[in-house]
Amino acid sequence: MKKRIGILTSGGDCPGLNATIRGVAKACYEMMGQDNVEIVGIAEGYYGLINNICRDMKPEEFSGILTRGGTILGTKRQPFKMMQVIGDDKIDKVKNMKETYKKQKLDCLLTLGGNGTHKTSHLLSQEGLNVIGLPKTIDNDIFGTDVTFGFHTAVDIATDAIDRLHTTANSHSRILLCEIMGNKAGWLTLNSGIAGGADIILIPEIPYDIDKVCESVIKRSESGKNFSIIAVAEGVFDKDEAKLKKKERARLRAEAGITTATNRIASQIQQNTGLETRACVPGHMLRGGSPSAYDRILATQFGVHAAKLISQEKYGRSVAKIGGKITANKLVDIAGKTKFVDPADQLVKTAKNLGISFGD
Repeated sequence: MKKRIGILTSGGDCPGLNATIRGVAKACYEMMGQDNVEIVGIAEGYYGLINNICRDMKPEEFSGILTRGGTILGTKRQPFKMMQVIGDDKIDKVKNMKETYKKQKLDCLLTLGGNGTHKTSHLLSQEGLNVIGLPKTIDNDIFGTDVTFGFHTAVDIATDAIDRLHTTANSHSRILLCEIMGNKAGWLTLNSGIAGGADIILIPEIPYDIDKVCESVIKRSESGKNFSIIAVAEGVFDKDEAKLKKKERARLRAEAGITTATNRIASQIQQNTGLETRACVPGHMLRGGSPSAYDRILATQFGVHAAKLISQEKYGRSVAKIGGKITANKLVDIAGKTKFVDPADQLVKTAKNLGISFGD
């Protein structure tokens, strides 16, 4: 029986999206026969599904994209909190997505994305659509999977950035902060911080005390070290801010003219220690470029497993890697949940046993 499969990529891009798309397509053709599979590319994520921006894709389009960064389908952020809100444009987004699914005569929809994408996937599943999610994010914060594709490549890039700071920090006797993406979860900063030999690691899950951070810097200086490297997750906040709600924190920072937490920390360190301090922000470089060998393999495995679920007509699920095995979770069990770093995590303990400070 012929299957018509819609695919979209939603949210921020990351290495491995195209490798996943390729894995899905090649496995579907192999399992069900090329003549029995039609793949519909949906442009710019849920925006394309809302506005019926779709096209039938040819088998040759999936060749040569294993190593390609970004996404051949394009992507756009479409916040979940706005999905059921009818704005000034009078568009009923959920209704439109269901209508596009029907107009395109889809048998199922594959959504490649992060937490927000998965929440919308679950919503569409509840609305009666056959949906399968594939976990994509450099933050590695999707609940129910040990790892997401894109994460390992981002760790490699962030580690390289931290590596390069060592020589310049040493040459100029400076304190250098490297801001790493991760607004809610610190997995990327934790892993790259350890791999890059950072002296201090600051993550959202462990609110920091700026005095403790400065103490660690001074301790290194007094022991004869002429520089320090600090890996900072973009979403960090101090112990006083931890007592506040997110909106209140944002308001107070705006009133104080604080652009980023990293810049504030750098300023406080220089003021409190008298040591020259600078901040570096790799930013979107962490999202770009070709996926690592690890992510190419993981993305391919995820794509193949998604194809297997399609052939078995097992929908309402998200592909995952758990304990080394490629499997799937029910969307209802994972949507709306975030995988945070446990302060008691073994990797945190490893860092602390190396003498790395978390500012706590």
